[in-house]
Amino acid sequence: MKQFAAGIAAGAAINDTGHDPSALMRIKNLQLRARSVVEGFYNGLHRSPFHGFSVEFSEYRPYTFGDDPRGLDWKLYARTDRYYIKRFEDETNRHVYLLLDRSRSMGFGSLEYNKSQYAVTLAATMAYFFSLQRDSVGLLTFDESIGDFIPARQRPGHFRQLMVALSRPLSGKDTNLDSPLQQIAQLISKRGLVILISDLLAPIDTLRTNLGLLRSRGHEVMLLRTIDPGELKLSITQATMVIDMETGREMYLDPVEAADAYERNFTAHRDQVTNICQSLGVDLFEMQTNEPLADSLMHIVSTQKQRGGRSARRGMVAGGAKGGGT
Repeated sequence: MKQFAAGIAAGAAINDTGHDPSALMRIKNLQLRARSVVEGFYNGLHRSPFHGFSVEFSEYRPYTFGDDPRGLDWKLYARTDRYYIKRFEDETNRHVYLLLDRSRSMGFGSLEYNKSQYAVTLAATMAYFFSLQRDSVGLLTFDESIGDFIPARQRPGHFRQLMVALSRPLSGKDTNLDSPLQQIAQLISKRGLVILISDLLAPIDTLRTNLGLLRSRGHEVMLLRTIDPGELKLSITQATMVIDMETGREMYLDPVEAADAYERNFTAHRDQVTNICQSLGVDLFEMQTNEPLADSLMHIVSTQKQRGGRSARRGMVAGGAKGGGT
């Protein structure tokens, strides 16, 4: 486990732009942001001892003098204008759906940027990453209702369509986790990967039911919870009137009286989400908006590697059992 953790830590040592979210958010073009994170991730992974992806992922490394040119990925060159060697390639086409929370609470930010900007960049990074893996990527945005829905495809112009949808300004109000999860469950017939990107600052009474529905239909589900560091503790220091970002309701807040209750409620909500995910086999990864976006890619790769190892071990046990019975 120590060697595995060391490999992950080394792989996370990416270039400065990809490592610093503040520098990354200064890049105006969303596609360039995503490309910067993914390329920095690949370069960091190549320099680390963390090799050997699951067959569900392709690994690319920069071409160096002496490499066999037959290993060059010309399609990737056409997209990035750089030479890469393809090391592993998945033989099947995975369907990946990104579910992005565009509610008004995502507009909160204690840094130079807000949660929505971070989450949008995260979604764009995922779209770029999975597109490079030859996976079909779809998108569903939501607030109190469904916004954009783009079916999972892989064809010329599709990635640009995703970027256009992700670049729309934030305009929603409440967060409704029920509708998007139900709609995705109804629309996806082929088993795939569903990635929910949200702050989850909403009632989660139906979260267990809807995540359970996706899991029962064979989908792999990942939840990327996006949190601003200023939300971990009540940052208001003086009594004042505050406005709920989603409902617009104005209320009086005394931080002396509210601080402890806020932290208790926040922790209880977090624990509830964790318990739901653990009980359903849903992968939960919480990201603070001051953390490198490439951490999410490393988490995906390490999770797939671990699951691939468990599947292989189950196959060996099953094979041994069959062999022992003959």
